[in-house]
Amino acid sequence: MLIAVRAAVSAVVLAVLSLLGVTILGASAAHAVDTTLVGSFTAPDGSGIPDVSITVSDEAGFSETGTSDANGDFAIPLPGGGTYAIEIDVTTLPDGIALENPEDASRSLLVLGGEKKIITKLVEGEGGGGDDGGFLDVSGDQFLQLLFDGILFGIMIALGALGLNLVFGTTGLTNFSHGDLLTLGAFTALILNEAGLHIIIAAPIAIVIAAVLFGWGQNKVLWRPLRRRKTGLIAMMIITIGLAIVIRYGVALFFGGAPRNFNQYAGQPGIEIGPVSTTPKALILAGLATIALIITVIWVQRSRIGKATRAVSDNPALASATGIDVEKVIAVVWTVAAGLAAFGGIYLGLTQDNIWNMGQRVLLIIFASVILGGLGTVYGAIIGALVVGVFIQLTSLVIPTEMKTVGALFVMIVILMIRPQGILGRRERVG
Repeated sequence: MLIAVRAAVSAVVLAVLSLLGVTILGASAAHAVDTTLVGSFTAPDGSGIPDVSITVSDEAGFSETGTSDANGDFAIPLPGGGTYAIEIDVTTLPDGIALENPEDASRSLLVLGGEKKIITKLVEGEGGGGDDGGFLDVSGDQFLQLLFDGILFGIMIALGALGLNLVFGTTGLTNFSHGDLLTLGAFTALILNEAGLHIIIAAPIAIVIAAVLFGWGQNKVLWRPLRRRKTGLIAMMIITIGLAIVIRYGVALFFGGAPRNFNQYAGQPGIEIGPVSTTPKALILAGLATIALIITVIWVQRSRIGKATRAVSDNPALASATGIDVEKVIAVVWTVAAGLAAFGGIYLGLTQDNIWNMGQRVLLIIFASVILGGLGTVYGAIIGALVVGVFIQLTSLVIPTEMKTVGALFVMIVILMIRPQGILGRRERVG
């Protein structure tokens, strides 16, 4: 019976996500301050090429054109992190010089804040691209950069996906307000930061507050009473949609619609690790997030409450009959899920910015990750997030910037149609 109900919920989820997809895909790119796109144009003989024009734009209407200096270098200030379209005016290249990869003339790029370096290879004559360009024409350095960016993005998404999957696994609830838990976590940290606490201190405090208030508290006040009244899963899912709208516009009402940034680490000089460039904060955040994910997986697999969580996921009635306090397990799961989401929101706010709809903009990607990896599975959520993160970045090589997230939606729809339980699907088991 429970399987049939969840199958029906999955069908409704597909319909709702399809309707929400247009809204989410239309969200503007994220922003942060002190972000710069840098690079250089160098001739095959090693000399810099001046006066080459390059234009950077985003979906929010930002557009800036810069030219290379006498040494071939350029630096274009950006309003913040996000996905940008890069256009090189090939007519400004000197005679006899061309792009090695024709696709470099128009590409998209994910910027996580700070200084972002792009690599553009030039050759003599018509270049070495050979054919009309495409994925096979991508340089090794460009591929590695996109792969690296995709992994970092996937780690951040995994924080949200794992929490969403834990809640689904134990309650069957498809929570469309989960993305807004990221927003609440980020803005909780922002309040503490603006009150005078350094973000290093404010972040862990905000995670604890969000876990207790928006996780345990939300379950206590809203979801537990609804479960006691035997409210159906579809009705509860619709409630999450309304809750998401309330949270989203409540944040906009109290904090305004403009992007806001933490007082520390809003901008950092970029660093290079071999062929890829990044920022110190991005590496540190990814490392901390990885540790958090590993600890959560170990907790689910080996701790007493974690094993109880898996038992509740398999069969709540049987778990209750064996003496497991099902409501206690669900409360703990909600607390952990909200804490992970808060961490994900702070991660997103530090690498991009804090804005009222930041959670909505990644909600579709989180759902795609969960469905790809497997609904209700711990490893599936993490693997799905990494795959989707890399997939989104690499698809920028062959499709326009504004269409990248469509790929994630397409993957989600295909998986729901072909293998509803996902790649690692265990239909009713967490872990």
